Amino acid sequence: MTEAAELPPVPEQARAVFGDRFADAVRYAELLADVGVQRGLIGPREVPRLWERHLLNCAVLSEVVPEGVTVCDVGSGAGLPGIPLALVRPDLKITLLEPLLRRTNFLTEVVELLGLDHVTVVRGRAEEVLGKLPPVHVVTARAVAPLDRLAAWGVPLLRPYGEMLALKGDTAEEEIKSAGAALSKLGAVDVSVLHVGDGVVDPPSTVVRVEVGESPGGVRFAAKRAKAARTGRSRRRR
Repeated sequence: MTEAAELPPVPEQARAVFGDRFADAVRYAELLADVGVQRGLIGPREVPRLWERHLLNCAVLSEVVPEGVTVCDVGSGAGLPGIPLALVRPDLKITLLEPLLRRTNFLTEVVELLGLDHVTVVRGRAEEVLGKLPPVHVVTARAVAPLDRLAAWGVPLLRPYGEMLALKGDTAEEEIKSAGAALSKLGAVDVSVLHVGDGVVDPPSTVVRVEVGESPGGVRFAAKRAKAARTGRSRRRR
């Protein structure tokens, strides 16, 4: 029996959440359960709970993403939450940022197969693309790192007054407390915990929202962005 055959029945909520892209969501789930497992992108034990724990859990993030904004999904991995978010929100311009080649290969295949024209795959680490990618309105992340480290990577990629939305678990409040000083240095002006997906996933998904002011990443990262931008312009002139 293949891992794909172990996929559970599609929850009825998925039809309402994904709407016109429901068939694409099913195809993505099948790819995760088959190729995703074969390539080590997800563990085989995750297959039976792909819908509730992964696809729907990520798709409901759309409830708190503003309309028509640019998004960078940091450490996108197998495309979570970026791909489910892209399926339910065609109004967004999404960049899937991932450093590992086997993952970016998979992401590129999925984006092409599902016809996600509003999604771009970029291979690299957040600190490497700083100043090379245009700043975004929203940074998303899931299961990448503790909040202080995640913020150090993601916040500098934001535009002024942007926000980072990190899918977290039961430790969200504790992470916020321990990351307080680091977040302040990074230019955070407000940090809050949101619960999304009520009636779709049980329990609802927990999201940490980090809102920044006019200097995302603080003074140090502003200097790094400026330096990277100057380097980029110099290379283009050659």
